[in-house]
Amino acid sequence: MANKNAKKALEQFKMQAASEVGVNLNNGGYNGDLTSRQAGSIGGQMVKKMIESYENSLGAK
Repeated sequence: MANKNAKKALEQFKMQAASEVGVNLNNGGYNGDLTSRQAGSIGGQMVKKMIESYENSLGAK
């Protein structure tokens, strides 16, 4: 990513989503030992939160 602030924010978002689904990540470290289920649950939680944020922004207009 070109923007370091965006990269940092995305990393924090990923760590928060992992925490919410009960997966422990190594912050900035190696996470290649995650199962497909764990990685998928993190990605799914991130998508869920992005959709909720978008829907909330539509309701605010």
